[in-house]
Amino acid sequence: MSAQVETVIFDLLAKVPAGKSISPEEVARAVDPEGWRRLLGHVRATAVGLARADRLVITRHGKPADPNDFRGVYRLRLPQTAQVQQETGQ
Repeated sequence: MSAQVETVIFDLLAKVPAGKSISPEEVARAVDPEGWRRLLGHVRATAVGLARADRLVITRHGKPADPNDFRGVYRLRLPQTAQVQQETGQ
């Protein structure tokens, strides 16, 4: 399940403009439109792992959050270096 969630996260992030973010709900709905609510925990766990590996940034109120210690509503975006590489095609 985590591999599928990870793939969807990066597919959705590739479709948004650089610097923009996606919600965990968008990811869960893309994976399973009918049962998306039960996937939110998987999305969070996958996002935390990716953030710890510096492949993703978890944000709260538009600012990076500590992946080991955040609560509430959050969003996902690419790290700044990944955005630059995506824009330049490297």
